[in-house]
Amino acid sequence: MAISYPKDRFDDVPENIERVGAHRAPRRRGRGWIAFVWATVATIVLVGIGVVGLFVLNDRLSFGTSGGQSVPQQAESPTPTAPPTLDPSLTVTVLNGTTTAGIAGTVGDLLASQGWTVAARSNASTEDIVETLVYYADPAHEGAARGVAAALPGAGVTLSADFKDSGANLVVVVGSDYVPPAG
Repeated sequence: MAISYPKDRFDDVPENIERVGAHRAPRRRGRGWIAFVWATVATIVLVGIGVVGLFVLNDRLSFGTSGGQSVPQQAESPTPTAPPTLDPSLTVTVLNGTTTAGIAGTVGDLLASQGWTVAARSNASTEDIVETLVYYADPAHEGAARGVAAALPGAGVTLSADFKDSGANLVVVVGSDYVPPAG
């Protein structure tokens, strides 16, 4: 049950003063809207600065106009690639990156029958490789890597130092996308 106290002089606040003791005068009308408007303006300004900053950092903002017409993009020139070659002086290591047993041996035999020097056939450290890739560490071996990839349908080539310590010039990692040639 609430306790009622008798009225005293602090309960009556005159309208013309800002403060009386511990009591405050009633708030002026509209003061809450001022804070809301300032917060809204600050939010809009900060979001605008963020959007412009992202465009500038991503280098995608264009301040020029083209009069409503689209500006033709320059076509990227294709990067020159070495033509596929056969170089029996280079050694090739074949690694099986799939769960299918014997793929490294089959691919190694295929490459050896085409004139490549296959140094080793083994399993890769993982069995979940999806894409068949030919790795080469020396840019001068790009043509040879493309030659090995041409012998394996769907294989790609990658310049990488991942297998530089393997002792082979080229490393084929057979992935699950490899389909043995018919015949």
